[in-house]
Amino acid sequence: MTDHLKQFLLKAASYCAYQERTVKEVRQRLREWELTDDEIEPIVAELIAQNYLNEERFARAFAGGKFRVKKWGRLKIRQEMKLRGLSNDVIQRGLAEIDGDDYEAVLHDLIEKKHQTLRGEPLEIKQKLLRFALGRGFESDMIWDVLNNISQQH
Repeated sequence: MTDHLKQFLLKAASYCAYQERTVKEVRQRLREWELTDDEIEPIVAELIAQNYLNEERFARAFAGGKFRVKKWGRLKIRQEMKLRGLSNDVIQRGLAEIDGDDYEAVLHDLIEKKHQTLRGEPLEIKQKLLRFALGRGFESDMIWDVLNNISQQH
């Protein structure tokens, strides 16, 4: 590797060290730095070899973070990871970070809080809650279960 490429390797390593990245994001950044594909590939390979770049680690951090911080559902997280160029295997391993019980509890809390802000007919409220939870990326069958539990309580 030439000195010229070693400089870009160091720059890319610090880019990856700042926060978890995907291979697609790193390639894109290297292109922005006007490197050719022939120059990019050895840098990406070296970043992977030195463990600066690890898509499974990215997927776990991404899925866990979006769920805990933004309260996104699995469908929205999956879609976003797909857009970032991750394989289905890596996406599955990332989504495994989300505990099933926590997932249901978060969905229930989101719907409960939203329910308290809504006024109107019960059917209208149920439709608004359904759209809200679908927009967050939760699965429709889980949403219906929570909505049915809530309507029995209210």
